[in-house]
Amino acid sequence: MEAMKIPRDVAEWKNLILIYKFALKEIDTKLNILNEEFQFIHAHNPIEHIKSRVKTTDSIISKLKRKGHGVTIEDAKEHIHDIAGVRIICSFTSDIYTIYDLIKNQSDVKIVEVKDYIKNPKPNGYQSLHLIVEIPIFLSDRSEPVKVEIQIRTIAMDFWASLEHKIFYKFNKAVPEGITDQLKECADVVSNLDHRMLSIRNVIAQYK
Repeated sequence: MEAMKIPRDVAEWKNLILIYKFALKEIDTKLNILNEEFQFIHAHNPIEHIKSRVKTTDSIISKLKRKGHGVTIEDAKEHIHDIAGVRIICSFTSDIYTIYDLIKNQSDVKIVEVKDYIKNPKPNGYQSLHLIVEIPIFLSDRSEPVKVEIQIRTIAMDFWASLEHKIFYKFNKAVPEGITDQLKECADVVSNLDHRMLSIRNVIAQYK
């Protein structure tokens, strides 16, 4: 019996997802090496944990339509920069910029875009450092630069963002004003908490 042929467009989307999975593996490997190095060699590890994911084809197509782009492989590569995404969770705000510097200094990683929502939080209070990086993927017939989004935030920032995300979808994006006000107040508390915890850490460091 002849094997069933996969439609060309379906195969192309599967290949696209595969390329981004490869890029994610490259970034994950780099971060895991740094993580292990800090665990066993240095006194402080700036990385608490790492999460990564690749968007599904349906999610990519939905985002393309929402942004008014064509539903093509080319448009996905050009306009959707978070197909592959990594989230790095830290203890302190200073760790965020330490990790940023470590990523920036990798010779084969190109920083495409930086959005600092810590120094400039979003109106709703959201804080995180967002990077779009480009990394080469070496295939059997070519090398291809692939973009990956990296989000770096503290444990407190991640807790707030996770709760805000759940509330956002609970109300189908139409969150009552009273709740948004409370979320913004909580974001201010998170910012103050991170600042105070960093201050305590700096004081403790003086006793070593």
